[in-house]
Amino acid sequence: MTDSKYFTTTKKGEIFELKAELNSDKKEKKKEAVKKVIASMTVGKDVSALFPDVVNCMQTDNLELKKLVYLYLMNYAKSQPDMAIMAVNTFVKDCEDPNPLIRALAVRTMGCIRVDKITEYLCEPLRKCLKDEDPYVRKTAAVCVAKLHDINAQLVEDQGFLDTLKDLISDSNPMVVANAVAALSEIAESHPSSNLLDLNPQSINKLLTALNECTEWGQIFILDCLANYTPKDDREAQSICERVTPRLSHANSAVVLSAVKVLMKFMEMLSKDLDYYGTLLKKLAPPLVTLLSAEPELQYVALRNINLIVQKRPEILKHEMKVFFVKYNDPIYVKLEKLDIMIRLASQANIAQVLAELKEYATEVDVDFVRKAVRAIGRCAIKVEQSAERCVSTLLDLIQTKVNYVVQEAIVVIKDIFRKYPNKYESVIATLCENLDSLDEPEARAAMIWIVGEYAERIDNADELLESFLEGFHDESTQVQLQLLTAIVKLFLKKPTETQELVQQVLSLATQDSDNPDLRDRGYIYWRLLSTDPVAAKEVVLAEKPLISEETDLIEPTLLDELICYIGTLASVYHKPPSAFVEGGRGVVHKSLPPRTASSESTESPETAPAGAPPGEQPDVIPAQGDLLGDLLNLDLGPPVSGPPLATTSVQMGAVDLLGGGLDSLVCPGPLWIGGPNFVAPPAAAVPASLGAPIGSGLSDLFDLTSGVGTLSGSYVAPKAVWLPAMKAKGLEISGTFTRQVGSISMDLQLTNKALQVMTDFAIQFNRNSFGLAPAAPLQVHAPLSPNQTVEISLPLNTVGSVMKMEPLNNLQVAVKNNIDVFYFSTLYPLHILFVEDGKMDRQMFLATWKDIPNENEAQFQIRDCPLNAEAVSSKLQSSNIFTIAKRNVEGQDMLYQSLKLTNGIWVLAELRIQPGNPSFTVRLSLKCRAPEVSQHVYQAYETILKN
Repeated sequence: MTDSKYFTTTKKGEIFELKAELNSDKKEKKKEAVKKVIASMTVGKDVSALFPDVVNCMQTDNLELKKLVYLYLMNYAKSQPDMAIMAVNTFVKDCEDPNPLIRALAVRTMGCIRVDKITEYLCEPLRKCLKDEDPYVRKTAAVCVAKLHDINAQLVEDQGFLDTLKDLISDSNPMVVANAVAALSEIAESHPSSNLLDLNPQSINKLLTALNECTEWGQIFILDCLANYTPKDDREAQSICERVTPRLSHANSAVVLSAVKVLMKFMEMLSKDLDYYGTLLKKLAPPLVTLLSAEPELQYVALRNINLIVQKRPEILKHEMKVFFVKYNDPIYVKLEKLDIMIRLASQANIAQVLAELKEYATEVDVDFVRKAVRAIGRCAIKVEQSAERCVSTLLDLIQTKVNYVVQEAIVVIKDIFRKYPNKYESVIATLCENLDSLDEPEARAAMIWIVGEYAERIDNADELLESFLEGFHDESTQVQLQLLTAIVKLFLKKPTETQELVQQVLSLATQDSDNPDLRDRGYIYWRLLSTDPVAAKEVVLAEKPLISEETDLIEPTLLDELICYIGTLASVYHKPPSAFVEGGRGVVHKSLPPRTASSESTESPETAPAGAPPGEQPDVIPAQGDLLGDLLNLDLGPPVSGPPLATTSVQMGAVDLLGGGLDSLVCPGPLWIGGPNFVAPPAAAVPASLGAPIGSGLSDLFDLTSGVGTLSGSYVAPKAVWLPAMKAKGLEISGTFTRQVGSISMDLQLTNKALQVMTDFAIQFNRNSFGLAPAAPLQVHAPLSPNQTVEISLPLNTVGSVMKMEPLNNLQVAVKNNIDVFYFSTLYPLHILFVEDGKMDRQMFLATWKDIPNENEAQFQIRDCPLNAEAVSSKLQSSNIFTIAKRNVEGQDMLYQSLKLTNGIWVLAELRIQPGNPSFTVRLSLKCRAPEVSQHVYQAYETILKN
């Protein structure tokens, strides 16, 4: 009979009977009794009263019985810690048992009992087991160290277990290596700053050797560890890729995805000209395709990961469109994900195939899927221009089916097609108007109203159509009401004589009869515009609209790079970084792809990506709002500064406000001065994730510039200026300047003692500032500063300090302390020290972003007396991380299109006009930015760099 019989009993007075059975002399009876206890425990009965009796059964050679008793102990040790101590002697004894299975079982169970009193007794047996002759015991002990570290980290460090664990990476048994890596990774994740996995080429070689021989889960631990390593050059990256590639053919999908993660990460460092790069691309496709033949749940996880891979490197799967075609029996979640990837892979080469497939989907029975399919046809039209006509005729065919929800989705996407291709497909408006009565969804009604308002001059009865919507104005959703208000105002501006009554009616409904603040505000703005300046109203309301681009649903590049580092984990399924869904944020480390090496930067050939396909490299888009650290008035929409948060005790204000509390509070030992006795050094500023990403290819437009990468020569450095005169600082004179070299910012100081006494005990502190500038190390004046002596110091800075908007934006307030007093001064730092090395935007994205940023955010400046030609200007600016995306000549003027990115993720786009041979040497500069506050300071940086 099976063990299920133990779960069927419901007798009363059972505990008493079990107690008697547990103390029986007969081994079989004891075993039966323990099984009954475990069964009762499993179904939730409290059998803790039997603790001493069960513990007595530990003294046995029967492995099965021992396992059951240990299981019971793990469950009840926490609630009965004093009783659990009784078992310690048996554990210690079992750790020296001749049977390796029992030794391993004992150490495993001791690690699972989270009781401090027992933990102390665990150290000696664990030390022996870590050096045990049997690999099974060693691999179990390795995992036990991670469990013990979770209970008492200090104990593990004091006992030297971490060093023993590191030694196990060189073990002869691959499973021991895998478990040691798993344990170290676990510990390192909960202590990101510990640098436990000190990976170097030798240890990587050992891991790769073990990779071939260990179990599938061991392989996953090793591959995940390899993914955290950054090779020193492209040759090492290629060597690792070659040894990881065989894992792609593994039967376990988790191993395959972990291998894909390693390869995707290291491909960043390989030059696209290498033959091996092309080979690797070809090798990556089959395993990904194979994953799609698994059961639906696995397919979904694979598809979510493929979605990320296709956004980063579409060329991997560009020939595999057919595997993403939907099967009739796919669950809806798989169908929708496949549809998304089909659109991402759509290109001129395969669009006919894709459209035929999408048209088929639009006749399915699943409403959600049909809607998504219709919307996908519209996205194809916007993405692949050559297919737009075919897409529009497909949509018209679908409208003719008169299926209500199909018609409504078609109208929504046709509105977007009109936005993308103005004055091209307006002939279909008549067909759309025939379906007005059947529209009942807000989005479809709003889209139809937009079409009628936008093309009112082409629709004879536009006023009647809009009037029909107006009859039930108060019953409409806000989206429809706002659209209707704008459409009627457009109609009035196009046909003022016929529609005066209509516009008055809608303005009155929107302003006097509505309680929606958005609607009221828009109504009043239109009313005032129309009544005060109809010409201005026409310019505002009928202004030319920016073209829309298909890639609006792309994941923001910094986030995409981070998610690529998490392929095969939950983050890759949610498409969110772990910090977004892991509570507490403990153990969450921000990862990024390795920087491209100089040799991997090569000009891409235009053939790399097919026309209409997304370029091979991910375009940089203006990131989504809500990520910016601090409260810099929502200065921009950039991602958070990379690197760990600053230790609160270091640079942040401690017990005092830097410039608020007078001298007494600063001289007393309250605040933690940087360089003082209590100083805790913050982490150094992280080097930017990528020193210039390559330009996307496949554009045959005006842009004809070869790709380039940020030079590492360092940006322009201003001469030192006196920041604090000696007369204001009791004889201490401070001069300085700011520099940026290879991604690191420094404040170069010159301290001069003009007093009659020796100066010692220097420390420095910054007030909160606009970009979070803070010292990354103490102010180190190694010897006392004697009278008339001068010392030069370079103070490294980072940008992970506290943020507060300053006036002006680049103002930095500093306090310096020595043995004499505390002195305050403020200085202005040049903004170009904050221009990061990965500020080169993809060309296509540059165009889309320039159009996307509102015109009112554009600022115009003139730089006079600048006798440089376009090449010299471009080269000079590039050394300060202002990158030229494109260059062209218009009517004799050289036009340079440039981008730069600040440390907090703000993008600034620029257009420079240079007149060759012009004696006045005036350069015209246009800047566009989501945060217009920075434009003036960016202009000053341009002027400083170009004139020096």
